Amino acid sequence: MDAATPILRAIEQGSFKVLARALTLVENDLALSSELLQQLKIGPTSVIGITGPPGAGKSTLINSLVSHLVAQGKKIAILAVDPTSPFNFGSLLGDRIRMAQQFNNPNVYIRSIATRGALGGISAKTLEMIDVLKAAEFDLIIVETVGVGQSEVEIAGLADQTIVVLVPEAGDEIQHIKSGLMEIAQAFVVNKADREGADTFANNLKKLVRENHQQIPVFKTVADKNEGVAAFAEWLLSPQLLTNERKKFLMAEKAYRLIQQQLMKDIDKKKLRQEIDEAISDPSFNVYRFALGWLKRS
Repeated sequence: MDAATPILRAIEQGSFKVLARALTLVENDLALSSELLQQLKIGPTSVIGITGPPGAGKSTLINSLVSHLVAQGKKIAILAVDPTSPFNFGSLLGDRIRMAQQFNNPNVYIRSIATRGALGGISAKTLEMIDVLKAAEFDLIIVETVGVGQSEVEIAGLADQTIVVLVPEAGDEIQHIKSGLMEIAQAFVVNKADREGADTFANNLKKLVRENHQQIPVFKTVADKNEGVAAFAEWLLSPQLLTNERKKFLMAEKAYRLIQQQLMKDIDKKKLRQEIDEAISDPSFNVYRFALGWLKRS
């Protein structure tokens, strides 16, 4: 019996302790991680990506949603993607604090992962960790992203369903929404819908959906009061069939990320910065020449 087999069996049997160990092995590329990933029995568990701007109440919405689902006997995993500091490479890990009320629930598993400098907040490690969670046979896996810039589009490359959470104050950004999110959202949630202008914003969003000939539902919630969450949960649990084209897209995105990670794994970012620090003092420094030189040496 190889060393990965007992770990895989324990994961399939629902051991959160062994699951945590396996996720650590994979996240940090430790011994057994490659063997573990290659032997995974990846289940059909749906992955729900929840994204949106900071302050939209994503963590509060997930708290309320998970409480509702667990009351129905569901087993839920939450992967909270936290931003990595570009200066000390540490992670803020704030989402675990905001979801503290779920920590002692035996049917909820919460894990934070740093972005590791990925521009859109989604690293290849996120993909691998999701597959480990799929092997644990959860009913649903929820991935919350940092919700800045490119992450809304990046999450579409790993989630079966992508949910974009907005607030009424986002009304001024309706044209931005039109330019990008319509292509990747399977649902919009207007959270904090008890605020002024929420109805108008939600109606404008619905009109925008119709104008684009899309069938995207728009939900209104007040997550901290558990209002509107039941309807959203019911939609999430309804059969959401992926088209063959989307399945191919998801798999191609995953393969691209994994290949990209392998090609970049030998590049030490800290060492790169040290060399830049030394090279930049030369008045003739050119970043393009520097990058080409680095690649030739790698």
